[in-house]
Amino acid sequence: MKPTTVPVARWASLAMFLAPSTALAALRPPFIDPEALPDVSVFKGPWERYIKAPANKTHIVPSRIWDAEGNITTSGFEAVEIGTAAVDTFSRGITIGPGAVLTLEFEENIAGRVCFDVSSAGNDPEIYLAYSESSLYAGTQPDTTTEKLERDLPLHFEFGDTAGTVCVGKEFIRGAFKYLTLSMPEYPVLSDDRIVEQAPPEGQAVLGDDDDNDDKNQQVLVNPSGRDPYKKPWVTLQNLWVNCTAFPSQKNGRAYSGYFHSSSSTLNRIWYAGAYTLQLSTIDPREGSALIDYNRDWDHNESPTGSWYSNFTIANGTAVTTDGAKRDRVVWPGDMSIAIPGIAVSTYDMTAVRNALDVLFDHQYPDGSLPYAGPPLGFRGEFSDTYHLHTLLGAYNYVKFSGDVDWLARRWPAYLKALNVSIDKVDHTGLLHVTSGADWLRPGMTGHNLEASALLSAALDKSIRLAGWLDDDRPAARPRGVWSGLRMTLNSGIQQLFCKDTGLYSDNIGRRSCRGPEHTDPQDGNSWALISGATPRSRRAVVSGNLQSRWTKHGAPAVEFPNVISPFVSSFELLAHAAADDHDAAVELILLEWSYLLDGPGFTNSTLAEGFMVDGGVQYPAYWSAARNSHCHGWSSGPTSVLTSEVLGIQLLAPAGAEWTVRPHLSRWLAFARGGFATTKGVFEVKLTRVVASTSSTATHQHKRRRGQVVEITAPEFTNGTFEWGPFSHKVDAEGGRTTTAWIAWGDEDDDAASVEQLDIALGRVEAPNEEEWHRQSFIYRDDTRLIFDDAWAPPPMAERAAGEVDWDALEANYVKPLAEMF
Repeated sequence: MKPTTVPVARWASLAMFLAPSTALAALRPPFIDPEALPDVSVFKGPWERYIKAPANKTHIVPSRIWDAEGNITTSGFEAVEIGTAAVDTFSRGITIGPGAVLTLEFEENIAGRVCFDVSSAGNDPEIYLAYSESSLYAGTQPDTTTEKLERDLPLHFEFGDTAGTVCVGKEFIRGAFKYLTLSMPEYPVLSDDRIVEQAPPEGQAVLGDDDDNDDKNQQVLVNPSGRDPYKKPWVTLQNLWVNCTAFPSQKNGRAYSGYFHSSSSTLNRIWYAGAYTLQLSTIDPREGSALIDYNRDWDHNESPTGSWYSNFTIANGTAVTTDGAKRDRVVWPGDMSIAIPGIAVSTYDMTAVRNALDVLFDHQYPDGSLPYAGPPLGFRGEFSDTYHLHTLLGAYNYVKFSGDVDWLARRWPAYLKALNVSIDKVDHTGLLHVTSGADWLRPGMTGHNLEASALLSAALDKSIRLAGWLDDDRPAARPRGVWSGLRMTLNSGIQQLFCKDTGLYSDNIGRRSCRGPEHTDPQDGNSWALISGATPRSRRAVVSGNLQSRWTKHGAPAVEFPNVISPFVSSFELLAHAAADDHDAAVELILLEWSYLLDGPGFTNSTLAEGFMVDGGVQYPAYWSAARNSHCHGWSSGPTSVLTSEVLGIQLLAPAGAEWTVRPHLSRWLAFARGGFATTKGVFEVKLTRVVASTSSTATHQHKRRRGQVVEITAPEFTNGTFEWGPFSHKVDAEGGRTTTAWIAWGDEDDDAASVEQLDIALGRVEAPNEEEWHRQSFIYRDDTRLIFDDAWAPPPMAERAAGEVDWDALEANYVKPLAEMF
């Protein structure tokens, strides 16, 4: 029997009848409005158990008592036991007195404004709040968001003597924490009329407190709260909860518009941890970082060093995506190269993305340069050649996923002006000569740089596409125009940086070149050389393989920044391996590096950290204070989009997916995978399953034959796409619509002898017993042959690798300067 070529329309109705309920649910009024995100998940199913966002974002309670010391009991004078459920303990009342320390652990890394339900209080009790994302820094001193102290100042809070619900000020929203410590200072209690002078404990108080003493002649205890020095303060709490103000576009943070589910629970957890990281990093624009020390020269604030506030307006609108949740609550364009695709395939909060891009274009410098970051930065003329280009790439990704061509038309003149800034820096070497050393905090960004040149090559390619979407037929954007020609010049110029000895590209043509005294083959530049297409086809496998050869126990080192494993740059390496058609390597690196980001000691098990040491230590080597590491940083969320675009293979080729392609790669690590997302056009969904052809006989056994993969694709109506398979890209045209189109691909995706034929679902499908085991569905293939799940398949073992070794001298030498000293 020949492979079926039955038109889609002939079996459309039966396919709808046989399609899983999940796909049908996704096809109901499908189009996502970024201005009014849905309150329920677009794709409901067992994968929702991996979602980390709280069920009720306005009332998040701690999960357990992590530590309790000193003068602390239940209201019934029972001991507060470590490890017990916090809700149960609070229900009996927790009484805190002088010298008490109570540390609470939340189920996940969370964010927001802390509130207390006070049942009773006496003698003006005050406590100090200390927040920490990592268990390693949980205690009476917070982790840090600031530059000059090892730890932030604890937050001073006074209860008064009244009962009821009280909350910390709105300016003290903490952007991310998993541990919260309450401590009450221990004051001396007087037994006679002696006068005692006591300095207030160190802590951050609300600015503007009135310290005046009305009666100048009366001898009083120097006491910041004015409490009676002959009595002990105390407070009994009936509850403690957090009002999460992150992801303001979503009333229901669990209402995802995208999903991912596979045979690897680790990859599933990583996908959702990335999505949640992006949610916590999306904030109300009025709750940005105030950057007290940085702003002091401008606003002359007198807030003490180590104080922090989340009350700086960083953008217009109601939501904005930022760098990180706890620290750097500011728009940084480098992060958006990773964040925008991740947001698009998980929550589709494109309004937050647009507001972030708007603030960068609104603060464009007169010469066309775009700021290194959004407000409060930008007043010193901060600029980065690479982040400037990331803004342009961010504009492309925004329009591609949102379909907002009107926004692009408004920003197009500013975009072109910015593009010309970078074009003008390409000289006779065929490389971009950077004028700024600023990048992702890595050292050595100088001269004719590989990363910057490859980024410009990528930006030129995307600019040609953007011009096409606008129907802008300017000569520069034509196939043989200036942009295409300059891209060829850059790609050619980059080849002079290739080092035959290492099989990688060097950082520049100066000191960090192949023969230079500081020879460096950077992770960032080599990744972008592959992503941009600058690497010739004959070298792609070589560069990809040599990047892999540097992996250590905990991930891929960023050799351009000694001692660093950077999930930001490693996210680009994931795309680089995919560009080299080594999807096995991309998935393996996710399993290697991001599983450690979740489960390694001191991490949150729920969000993804900014970076860490090559030996696995939780310190991010850019900062001298290990407590400053952000454990919820959007730039680390690369796997969320990569698993969707490179494993499921869903790639949009026109705004909102009017055109698309599906080029799946299950890789050697997965038995099955499924997932999808929605745009303003509708729903995209792909399901991949390893199968074997099984022929039934009169006996009870089955004779198993050929192995392959079943690929099912759902795409919106009025869209056009292709299905591609294998190293030689077997390509089949497909149309979106209200049916699921399926293919059987015989052989593995890397098999030169692979063949593809359309699978006629109308012949019959036997559903799995439940959604959890959807991959156990079977298909009638032809005659008495069925396609059934390949139970015999198993992933290979992970290779053993040694941990990296810390260069302690280089560590200290590369600590970054405070922002005010960098420019």
